Amino acid sequence: MSIYAIGDIQGCFDDLLRLLEAIAFDEKTDQLWFAGDLVNRGPKSLETLRFIKSLGDAAVTVLGNHDMHLLAASCASKISNKKDALLPVLEAPDRDELIDWLRHRPLFHYNDDFCLLHAGLPPQWDFKKTQKMAALAEQALQGPDYRNFLQQMYGNKPNQWSSSLKGIGRLRFIINCFTRMRFCDAEGRLDYVNSGPLGSQPKKLLPWFEVPGRKSADMRIVFGHWSALGYYEGPNCYGIDTGCLWGGQLTALKLGEQVERFSIDCPGARKPKQYAQMAEC
Repeated sequence: MSIYAIGDIQGCFDDLLRLLEAIAFDEKTDQLWFAGDLVNRGPKSLETLRFIKSLGDAAVTVLGNHDMHLLAASCASKISNKKDALLPVLEAPDRDELIDWLRHRPLFHYNDDFCLLHAGLPPQWDFKKTQKMAALAEQALQGPDYRNFLQQMYGNKPNQWSSSLKGIGRLRFIINCFTRMRFCDAEGRLDYVNSGPLGSQPKKLLPWFEVPGRKSADMRIVFGHWSALGYYEGPNCYGIDTGCLWGGQLTALKLGEQVERFSIDCPGARKPKQYAQMAEC
């Protein structure tokens, strides 16, 4: 079986289909690992969700920040913006089935060789801690009180890991690492302001994967989320959000002893005024 990890789609369904044609994807023999952000901003979030869900075991996806935004929006009493790109999902006849399916996706996926997550990990977490923290947040998302959790999910504090974190504070930190993290300081304090390419950040900040002594350094991690980073291949780390939404590329990484990259050019559903605007939500 061939495994292909695919970067952020954000509703660019037509580009996904072109990429799958380019890699000659066969759902009977291959498996797709999606790095999160299936939805939002692009034109076809509904079609993207329906298609990936229909693949069954031939597809694995972890949750990204835009997927979490959809889950939170599904719990809101009303939709404030009728131009919201998520509106077709929220008004679809199969909305509840799609939301329930998405809510049961993991934050962290792995096999014997690779790990998949959307954004990043704090330097204090090794593989076992990462497993445990993901499981805690997934339990909250998949449990009967998930609506209450989603309503309390947003916030930038706490911004640093401590074993003393409890309750919603601990869960919020976990979600922020897995779905929002890019830069942090040497102690792992999360930064939510800077989202540009490497070298654009203040001197005190580091990309999460370059923090000295990071305990996950022995894990081969595939991640998305960081379109301004572009394709990144460093020691045991592979960044595969190549900015499809912004007119960049959509990337599939064939996972094996030697990784193999496949990318297609994308027309871009959004055109930011500056490259630095590719970022946070």
